[in-house]
Amino acid sequence: MTAAHHELTDAELLDAHRSGDPDAFGVLFTRHRDRLWAVSLRTAGNPEDAADALQEAMISAYRRAADFRGDALVTTWLHRIVVNACLDRLRRNKVRSAQPLPDDLEEYAGRGAVLAAPDDRADPEASAMRTDRRRVLLAALEQLSPEQKAAVVLVDVEGYPVEEVARMLECPTGTVKSRCARGRARLAGLLRESGVTGTSDPPGASDPGPSETGRPTTEPQGGARA
Repeated sequence: MTAAHHELTDAELLDAHRSGDPDAFGVLFTRHRDRLWAVSLRTAGNPEDAADALQEAMISAYRRAADFRGDALVTTWLHRIVVNACLDRLRRNKVRSAQPLPDDLEEYAGRGAVLAAPDDRADPEASAMRTDRRRVLLAALEQLSPEQKAAVVLVDVEGYPVEEVARMLECPTGTVKSRCARGRARLAGLLRESGVTGTSDPPGASDPGPSETGRPTTEPQGGARA
């Protein structure tokens, strides 16, 4: 790996990898590793499954780089593969008994728009309340369907635009909006039931949006898709 690698765009790194450059894919993965890990962790729900899903996804991307058609950003393509790997794992594990979320899940993730907290060291009471709320919210996410959870994580937690998430999940934007709205409504009810103070209905929680079955859509079935 040379300094020149770091000056290449994502698309150029992927092209270099496809041309036989042994270091290009590693540079590409390192560039986006933190955010891919955060998405994998919050979608999978625990560090072990998240690590396995991320590893499976990157092996798939490495081997199937030739399938990338260039009709989306390289980061969108990578996120699509990671999310599909997480969804496959969630579907395989859905009959398994629920495991408690680790208390330090947010420390594993290290980023995120909705779940990240400001520095509350000057106000221990506010810090404790916020930590409690995050823990409840993370647990509530586990009650969503895999498809709703992926949409909520990508849009509301990681802050991706709906249009980009639609490309990641390979479904219409209306389907993403519907999954987010239904997921938010479900989360709002769970948060109220939890008794955690300071929670309110997320935006759109009272409007479930268009039915997911109201238009044809292609559900991701896992694996790398370009």
